[in-house]
Amino acid sequence: MASRSLGGLGGNRGGGGGGGRKSLSARNAAVERRNLITVCRFSVKTLIDRSCFETIDDSSPEFNNFAAILEQILSHRLKGQVTWFGYESPRSFWDYIRVACRKVSQNCICSIENMENVSSSRAKGRAWIRVALMEKHLSEYISTALRDFKTTRRFYEDGAIVLGEEANMLAGMLLGLNAIDFSFCLKGEGLDGNFPAVIDYTPYLKFTQSSDSISSDEEELRTLGSSGSESSTPENIGPPFIMDENSWFNKCKRVKQKYQLTLEQKGYLEELLRLRENQLSESVTQNKILLQRIEDSDLAHKLEKEQLEYIIVELQDQLKSCQSLDQLSTEVSLSQTSLDPGQSQGDGKQDTLNLISGGKEDTPSLLGLCGSLTSVASYKSLTSLKSNDYLASPTTEMTSPGLTPS
Repeated sequence: MASRSLGGLGGNRGGGGGGGRKSLSARNAAVERRNLITVCRFSVKTLIDRSCFETIDDSSPEFNNFAAILEQILSHRLKGQVTWFGYESPRSFWDYIRVACRKVSQNCICSIENMENVSSSRAKGRAWIRVALMEKHLSEYISTALRDFKTTRRFYEDGAIVLGEEANMLAGMLLGLNAIDFSFCLKGEGLDGNFPAVIDYTPYLKFTQSSDSISSDEEELRTLGSSGSESSTPENIGPPFIMDENSWFNKCKRVKQKYQLTLEQKGYLEELLRLRENQLSESVTQNKILLQRIEDSDLAHKLEKEQLEYIIVELQDQLKSCQSLDQLSTEVSLSQTSLDPGQSQGDGKQDTLNLISGGKEDTPSLLGLCGSLTSVASYKSLTSLKSNDYLASPTTEMTSPGLTPS
């Protein structure tokens, strides 16, 4: 019975070991991602604070640490490159950046590729970080690369920072670096791609003493040292309440430096806010002007359309009146020529002119119609019909229409 119970207990432990290892691996990956993002945020804040006092260049330890952190983030869970023989060779984050950032307008990818003094892929990636910072487009590059999810998925494994929720935080953090003027030399030792980047965590792990504390770091260390000695007494354990003048002066100096730094940051943020408010007001004003122009153009187009429709209707009415006048003049001329061919020519012309003159005189089509009626000679004139042999008397025509003239 004892052996069976022990065996069952061992089996349960073995079965839960796989789930425990998976949960531990997931926990370690989450902690790794959180640590990199947190230290990157600290590094960006340190760069912004340092830029208030001096220019950031290659010799700045804050920048070197930031570049190492960003390189670690972009290299987190980066897939290797599979060769023809099936082996997987390591690759640099530059292989991903040069593919995913091609869509950025006026990008520096081609210029980095054509640099003569930079040969390795890692060195090109480090040069790209410096050029993007000097161009103030690093956040834009990262945002564009992260939006290309298909390419990012092809280069990174599951659990990478650029594939998780931390990626959006990274793009937002880097946006604050656009306010800093960087100055780098692209021929220095910082571009050496033979050695991996190492992050220095000590600036972010230092103990910051609060302003409410009475004792300084040196006094606390001295107190701890005295308490560890055998000759220490209970009276010597606590820190002294009376401090000398130098300690108070140093504390006041530190508080003054913090106040000046906070005041400068406040002025910078207020100036940035004022600039953004001015840009927003200008955008609103331009938007109103554009909307007013659109409304005016729509109104002008509507009025022009109504005028054109009115002109079309008027022209259609004139065309119908001209057609009716043409038909009427033709009927009148035919009826008169059937009664008196000789006299109908002059009278028909005169009647037609009277009818036309009674209509719309200013219409060009009517004027053309009058000209055509006065110029056409449909029948013989009276002067050509002088012979009485071809003319019938009115009495004869009225009494006996069928008789021929003698």
